[in-house]
Amino acid sequence: MIIGSCKLRFTAEWVTSLKEKRMAVKSIVEKAKHKFNISAAEIDFQDIHQTIAVGFACVTNDAVHAEQIVNNVIDYMEYNTDAVLEKTEIEILRV
Repeated sequence: MIIGSCKLRFTAEWVTSLKEKRMAVKSIVEKAKHKFNISAAEIDFQDIHQTIAVGFACVTNDAVHAEQIVNNVIDYMEYNTDAVLEKTEIEILRV
C-alpha cells in the first residue's frame, strides 16, 4: 500500500475575515475531494485569516501513481484559488 500525502500553505491577502477564509477553503477542498477522490481538510492556522494550510492524502498501490495524484491536486488547488501557494510538503509512504 502506498500513501501519498501533502501539506500546502497558501497566503490569501484579499481575505478580510475568518468567514471569508472558511468559504474559500471549503470550496477548494470540496472540489478537490470530488475531482480526485482524496481525503482533504484545513489542518492549521484556523484562527489566522490570511494564512491557509490544507492537507490531503491518497492511497494507491503504486508510488508513481501516488506522486501523479499529489502533483495533480497541487496544480489544481494552486490554479483554482486566488491565494498564493507559499509552501509544499510532499511525502510518499510505503506501508
